[in-house]
Amino acid sequence: MEAPILQNLELIAQGKVRDIYAVDESHLLIVTTDRMSAFDVVLPNPIPGKGEVLTQLSEFWFNKTEHIAINHLTDDLILEDIVPQDQLGYFQNRSMIVKRLNPLPIEAVVRGYLIGSGWKDYQQTGSVCGIKLEENLNMAAQLPEPIYTPATKAEVGDHDENISYQKTIDLLGEELAATVRDKAIEIYNYGVSHAKERGIIIADTKFEFGQDQDNNLYLIDEVLTPDSSRFWAVENYALGTSPPSFDKQYLRDYLETLDWDKTAPGPELPQEIINNTAKKYKSAYNIITELK
Repeated sequence: MEAPILQNLELIAQGKVRDIYAVDESHLLIVTTDRMSAFDVVLPNPIPGKGEVLTQLSEFWFNKTEHIAINHLTDDLILEDIVPQDQLGYFQNRSMIVKRLNPLPIEAVVRGYLIGSGWKDYQQTGSVCGIKLEENLNMAAQLPEPIYTPATKAEVGDHDENISYQKTIDLLGEELAATVRDKAIEIYNYGVSHAKERGIIIADTKFEFGQDQDNNLYLIDEVLTPDSSRFWAVENYALGTSPPSFDKQYLRDYLETLDWDKTAPGPELPQEIINNTAKKYKSAYNIITELK
């Protein structure tokens, strides 16, 4: 089903997954739809319940990581204040009212394992995003310590582009670039520790940050979800393989089997792939938040 549009608020941005509304000068409403993107292309089939999982898991992590970074959540308003009664059902568990901030123009990517585009890069260059690694590492190897590999944020339909840390200094200034890097790695390490106790490896992830008018830094968008991260079951982890995942990697792996050039429009998904993807998202949420 297409995500309904709120007529009483101004829709100021529509991303690959999220619809963002202006509430007032200080607040935004972020609605996470069931739209599914892969390889930076929005696919024609939504994944039922996905928006609710992403929103509730993000809220879980925002609350867990407040001691590391302040975040954009606010309790100034409640949903009933701004969403018409007859539409509350859809928006209830997939929406966040947040502070209106200025997003930084980068994605803070942290990698703890050698997989995905990082593995491909390593095979070709012995490095990941310009960071030299030791020789003869296997696919899915745990790195000695997490590495920070920032990227630019792409417009809908474009591909995110890896950039050097020096480029983030050019964009943000030296002090802010270092703070974003250090906060991202600290949040990743905290999430890794929490998830590992529950049988999940967080192989890599990406964060976004924003600033208020006083230049205070906030963690924004989503945190350690199946959309922004790669989740593996500890029990299935093995060197030299791409372990089965609780995230959209399952869907990416399916799409890799198709004769598709990874540009829009995306292919129609079989019902089995839709159902299995939805199950993986819900399973990750239940395990991480201990709702087993």
